[in-house]
Amino acid sequence: MTSSLLVARSGNACELCHSTTDLSIYAVPPSNHPDNEIMICGTCLAQLNNSAETDAKYWRFLTEAMWSAVPAVQVVAWRMLSRLKNEGWAAENLEMLYLDEETLTWAKAVAADETPAEAEAVHRDSLGAELQTGDTVVLTRSLDVKGSSLNAKMGTVVKNIRLVADNTDQVEGKIEGQQIVILTKYLRKQKA
Repeated sequence: MTSSLLVARSGNACELCHSTTDLSIYAVPPSNHPDNEIMICGTCLAQLNNSAETDAKYWRFLTEAMWSAVPAVQVVAWRMLSRLKNEGWAAENLEMLYLDEETLTWAKAVAADETPAEAEAVHRDSLGAELQTGDTVVLTRSLDVKGSSLNAKMGTVVKNIRLVADNTDQVEGKIEGQQIVILTKYLRKQKA
């Protein structure tokens, strides 16, 4: 995309935070993707590239930016929300954000140094807290257990959970003596 078209599309402002100062063109990796350039301010760029410490409060504008019609902006929003998923607001926005299959594949194609591989294998509750085997959790909504007449009520405490090794979205636990698999998005880690 030519810089004049990019300036016109962006309104000569950062396409993430809408700042009008210290603007530059940022090519959203990988560089082989068409139309991967966005207008970005120096503050967003420094945090995006890890050359400045990431300030989670600064990125709250993603709540609005993630709805951009520009796929490259959607990709950057998805990546930053993923990076900040320990923040409750970011986890909620990440759950709401819908990307078509092609854009989601692009968003997940981040450089190895941008997101550590081990970060992908972490089980997290609905608020982004890391879960460990043996933790106690609380159900955040009532759930019907498939294959049984059991209805696990919201607020039910599940002690001594086990992590499902090949799926970070699931844990195992016992409710009323029955071993079940529970989706992590319906759990809240109970504080010790």
